[in-house]
Amino acid sequence: MTDKVFDNNQVTVAGQVVSEFTYSHDVFGEGFYLMEISVNRLSDTYDIIPVMVSERLINVKESCKGKFVEINGQFRSYNRHEDNKNRLVLSVFAREIRIMEHGEEEHKPNYISLDGFVCKPPVYRKTPLGREIADILLAVNRPYGKSDYIPCICWGRNARFADSFEVGAHLQVQGRIQSREYQKKLSETEFEKRVAYEVSVSKLDLIEKEEAPVASAKEEEAAEAPEEGEV
Repeated sequence: MTDKVFDNNQVTVAGQVVSEFTYSHDVFGEGFYLMEISVNRLSDTYDIIPVMVSERLINVKESCKGKFVEINGQFRSYNRHEDNKNRLVLSVFAREIRIMEHGEEEHKPNYISLDGFVCKPPVYRKTPLGREIADILLAVNRPYGKSDYIPCICWGRNARFADSFEVGAHLQVQGRIQSREYQKKLSETEFEKRVAYEVSVSKLDLIEKEEAPVASAKEEEAAEAPEEGEV
């Protein structure tokens, strides 16, 4: 049963583990490790989603690579300092993990539900083919005064709807987590391939206008959308 304090950020993903466990950090003696799972889309593509898991949930000394797992948890963010800048890093924080039985492999959900506040002006644009897109940065509250900053991408009429939102707007969002490769421009001649993680929005509701949690300058810098030419 999900605690009420976690109802505003709920994720269920299932797929095949495609990496080994790698150590991330300790909290009061509890070790946390990262792994990646591959989740198929309805098309012939897939998303590679990073998952943060506690050593108390699963034996991290044994490889899970190749196994199918189902994970319930939250989509969380933190700032990583690199090259004198802060970079927003996202992963699914596992609260429950289950090794799927034989025959369940085709069951690969990818679902996220968020309740949060717009913390930067939405960015509306059109692709060269005329497809409408809007980027939203959603601040989702956590206990103890913390927040997760979750990039969301809207399409079509949801994009047009999102273009009208002001900072502080209270939203409820449903969709799926997706991974997307883009080119980061380092100089006039240098580009670096990177992977962005975001919520692809399928349902978007405006609840009411409230004052949003204000991101610090460092958080806002880290959470900037990819620059033009990077997508």
